[in-house]
Amino acid sequence: MKERDQFDSLSPLDYRYWDEEVAKDLSENGFTRYKLCMELALVRVLHRRGICPEVVVREVETACGQVTTAEVYAEEDRIRHDIRAFVNCIRAKVSESAKPYVHMTATSYDIIDSANAARYRDVVVKVLVPSLTKLEGVLIGITLREAETVQVGRTHGQHAVPITFGFALAGYVSRLGGSIEALKVLAVELPGKFSGAVGAYNASSLFFDDPESFEAEVLAELRLAPAEHSTQIVPPEALTRLFCEVTITAGILANLSDDMRNLQRTEIGEVGEEFEAAQVGSSTMPQKRNPINFENSKSFWKIVMPRIMTVFMDQISEHQRDLTNSASARTYGEVIAYVVSTAKRLTRTMRTLTVDHENLKRNLNASKSGIAEPLQLMLSALGHPDAYEEVRKLTLQAQRMRRPLEEVVAGNAEMQGYLARMTPRQRQILSNPSLYTGIAAKKARAVAERWRERLNLQHGKEG
Repeated sequence: MKERDQFDSLSPLDYRYWDEEVAKDLSENGFTRYKLCMELALVRVLHRRGICPEVVVREVETACGQVTTAEVYAEEDRIRHDIRAFVNCIRAKVSESAKPYVHMTATSYDIIDSANAARYRDVVVKVLVPSLTKLEGVLIGITLREAETVQVGRTHGQHAVPITFGFALAGYVSRLGGSIEALKVLAVELPGKFSGAVGAYNASSLFFDDPESFEAEVLAELRLAPAEHSTQIVPPEALTRLFCEVTITAGILANLSDDMRNLQRTEIGEVGEEFEAAQVGSSTMPQKRNPINFENSKSFWKIVMPRIMTVFMDQISEHQRDLTNSASARTYGEVIAYVVSTAKRLTRTMRTLTVDHENLKRNLNASKSGIAEPLQLMLSALGHPDAYEEVRKLTLQAQRMRRPLEEVVAGNAEMQGYLARMTPRQRQILSNPSLYTGIAAKKARAVAERWRERLNLQHGKEG
């Protein structure tokens, strides 16, 4: 058979966003490997329990090392059942005396659900979490570096009061750190099962007085624990919770991407993606420097977020099992693949992000007529009967006259008595909004250092 051109693939994951680390566990070859591990775990425990001789373990182990996904699919084309085809391929490579013990007491989903639990655990713990942690390290580094860099805060797309750029990123450090910790816990809590066709241990109870301990022993071979109660399938809630957190993580990354993309707008220009010497931003406008990586990250989120609906719909299965999740559940791995791709892309992009300090100052100064909160609060503290309304009028006057607010205040006769009672520091804040940042810098450093310690990240390194 002619080898298929990768560009004949239907999914962009197979020709554009393919990742070797993810594919190791979540590809069909990876799935085959985990299912083979389950079949081998079964015969190992059957041997320890005195059901089969040690030679069977050796034969099955050798056979499992030889089975390929291609031959399993060829056998499935013949018999029209995926797991029976898989079992037949193992049986075809062992002696007649070993054949009875392959898949003994197992049902299809003892193998499938347990293999899925193990591979989703492994890809989250070994690939997704490390990828997110590298990004977290980069964000922590920028947060500390820019902790004192004053930036105008924005709410509803409008200038609000000053913060620092480090403070803005510290929010993402905190949010992403929370998801990293949650993913670690949820991944290792995924249960397996080895309880038979309806979950009542009908088959294994023929041979063992303690079928539940037999189940636990088989699953322990893959470092899994059994679900408290199973039907033909593992209860779906643990996997649903994991994918909810994966989806939440994708949303955090999309939110970060949106913020960075908007700060890169021509008229704002506070940050910028690195642009390589030969890179092109437009097919027709040579001057364009598009925020492509931030936009792609947002685009990935638009793929990932709706997929959680499929996971929730797969929570429902009639009685002890139906097949309504058979096809849809095969797509779950794509969600993790896209989030890994997002994390790696953002790590590269944020690591080389440029911060334009001059534009930060320019944009802050553009709002000197509008940063009125400190004046309103100081007037209130000095006993003004309606400080909010008075400052609102003064602000409108400053905007109409296109003059700094402090100049308008200084020229207002009613304000003279209040200004005279202000401390030098308070009057300085009125003329220099960059001093009105609260504890933004302190908070940024505290958050960054807290997560650096919690995630055991090295000092002085950004991812």
